Amino acid sequence: MLNRREFFTITALGGAAIIFGYSALLRATLKKEVKAMSYATKDYSKLIGMEGFSETLLKNHFTLYQGYVNNTNKVLDILNQMLKDGKTGAPEYAELKRRLGWEFNGMRLHEYYFENLGGKGGINKEGKLAKKLAEDFGSYEAWEKDFKAVGTMRGIGWAVLYQDISNGKLINFWINEHDVSHPAGCNPILIMDVFEHAFMIDYGLKRADYIEAFSKNILWSAVETRLK
Repeated sequence: MLNRREFFTITALGGAAIIFGYSALLRATLKKEVKAMSYATKDYSKLIGMEGFSETLLKNHFTLYQGYVNNTNKVLDILNQMLKDGKTGAPEYAELKRRLGWEFNGMRLHEYYFENLGGKGGINKEGKLAKKLAEDFGSYEAWEKDFKAVGTMRGIGWAVLYQDISNGKLINFWINEHDVSHPAGCNPILIMDVFEHAFMIDYGLKRADYIEAFSKNILWSAVETRLK
């Protein structure tokens, strides 16, 4: 039975949730006197004013990222409560576990993306990363050509420069969905978002123009710190 405080709180959240069978999940959340957020939305407002990216585009992208952070926390909270309640065999638990990868990777990939933006000028050709790119691709220019080719492939997703931790090799990958296609045992070095929300407000269908703008704004010093 619901106590008086739970009843009024659930009523405020919306009786429709009870009708559709989610009262148990709502009650699980209400059991916490203070709800601790596992992950906090990071502030990337310093990117506003970046050449080639309008304020409208960036603010929309920040809002989308915030949604991934919020949903990651919500899914984790519900899963933790279902674990405590012994409901790990429920279909809802399985579906939320599957959903967690999408929300979590959506959060983390956007953080990598925003954090490798905001730079001015090209890569330091004498730096560790530039030398490694030249070693693995033949030249920096060959790597750049390959990376841009990955980004302009048909479809939506991510272009990611990964480092294979087992041998240190750098490889460009196409990632179709947040939670699939990521190479096991590899470290993300450079992330480029090529979902429509990343460019269509400013560039429409001209993805190649967006990729050029992205390339001019890479913060290579941040990218190089990811190299193992």
